[in-house]
Amino acid sequence: MAVAMVTTAVGQTPTIDEPVYVATAEVYLKERSLRYNPEHPPLGKLIIASGLVFTDARLDSAFAGSQMALGRHVLYESGNDPGHLMLYARLPVIVLTLLFGLVVLAFARDLTGPVGGLAALALYAFSPDVIANGSLATLDVPAAGFLLTSVWLLWRARRRPHLCLPLAGVALGAAAATKMSVLPVIPVLMLLGVLSFWHARRAPGSDVRARVRLLAHGAAAAVGMALVAVAVVWATYLVVDPRLRWTVPENVPDIRGMRGRVAAWLPFPEAYRDGMRIQFGFEYDIWQGFLFGRLYEGSLWYYLPAALLVKTPLGMLALWIAGAVAILTVRRLRPAAPYVLVPPAVLLAISMNGARDLGVRYAVFMPMFLAVVAAGVTLFRRRPALWATAALVCFVAVSSLRTYPYYLPYSNEAFGGPSKTHLRLHDSNVDWGQDLGRLADHLRRHHPGERVWLVYKGAGVPAYYGIDASDPLKAPLGEVHGLLVVSDSSAAKADGRLAALLATSTPIDEVGHSITVCRRR
Repeated sequence: MAVAMVTTAVGQTPTIDEPVYVATAEVYLKERSLRYNPEHPPLGKLIIASGLVFTDARLDSAFAGSQMALGRHVLYESGNDPGHLMLYARLPVIVLTLLFGLVVLAFARDLTGPVGGLAALALYAFSPDVIANGSLATLDVPAAGFLLTSVWLLWRARRRPHLCLPLAGVALGAAAATKMSVLPVIPVLMLLGVLSFWHARRAPGSDVRARVRLLAHGAAAAVGMALVAVAVVWATYLVVDPRLRWTVPENVPDIRGMRGRVAAWLPFPEAYRDGMRIQFGFEYDIWQGFLFGRLYEGSLWYYLPAALLVKTPLGMLALWIAGAVAILTVRRLRPAAPYVLVPPAVLLAISMNGARDLGVRYAVFMPMFLAVVAAGVTLFRRRPALWATAALVCFVAVSSLRTYPYYLPYSNEAFGGPSKTHLRLHDSNVDWGQDLGRLADHLRRHHPGERVWLVYKGAGVPAYYGIDASDPLKAPLGEVHGLLVVSDSSAAKADGRLAALLATSTPIDEVGHSITVCRRR
């Protein structure tokens, strides 16, 4: 997994979100300011910054512009080496992703024993979605991994509540300090804290008064865990700026109703609450989605389950289902059901109602939690079940290895593999701007000196990589001849002029399963 992620990180140019996080991390390091990217809390960007401290990146303190413009400025306009910066920004996330694999191993081993632990670790280590997102300087895997760690510690609190409940609060605070999308599951984890405390301290034959007192102590312990989480969130903001200087940005919307009250009441720094308002504002926007060849406005409630069906290895899907059956039917595993099934189910249900159908990265917690769930199949002691489990794990490994190094556009064999993903999904599922460098190499090797017309969806600067291309959307149709190169996400949403260009062009090649090269005569 380490080899796959590091080599992928080296080979990919910046995806759409990464420059913003990298530039914000540089602002944290150099200026101790919270003014950029307030819609996400600081911890994930502080993790990225832990790699950037080993670079000599230059940052123009006089720069004034949007966070997207800042990302472009830091990577391409300040004399920095974007490949060098991106690798050092991605390495801390890669290390963290590997450490979360040890959490998966430990959690599954606690539930099922060493064989189940190894099976869970294998599913995690070969998960294309975890490898793809764990090799990027983004926030999805860190937030999901911290949440998984918190749930694992809650499970361990059933034996040692006074040690593990505070640690679970630290991990939960780290998740909330990385992405706000984990906030809805906090009440669930508090209830699990009460359950763990009850299990650890209950005494057989106790009377009603003793049970009520135990329940009250458990509730107090859960509240204490939540307070630890709140303290961790505050600490991350104080690390960036000990004085917590904050000026409300112009793009903070006025959110009313229940969402507005939640943003106002939560005991977090003002910058965090304004970031929540920005996120809520995104939910009121109308976004375009693409699923199974259909371009649509808004969101579909079944988008994430459908996308997971496409982008999860078939053997992994089978083991997830079998593991869930084991969790619910094997007596030894039933107490774990609220811990390993309920949190991901709640998060998935909430994510399914979101406004942005942009990728399975919004549900990257699923392969993490369900790797632990899948370990339950190893408790089916019949020999055929064990052989079937081993065969399915090997099937997952082969499917994952076959897609190397193109993990972002992965889809399973039932849907045609990575080369067909763009026919069914778009955006971070297949084309997030990661292959601009590969495109440059492809054009130099196979089409030197040819006229190139480029429609590119990404944060990279084509000219930096030596791509001399014109915009076909700004020229008369009759002048567009030669190579027409189109990002697959742009092709998925093509209408009007771009649709006409594609209809009169012949595809001749593809780059990284995310960019299509056409010839137009």
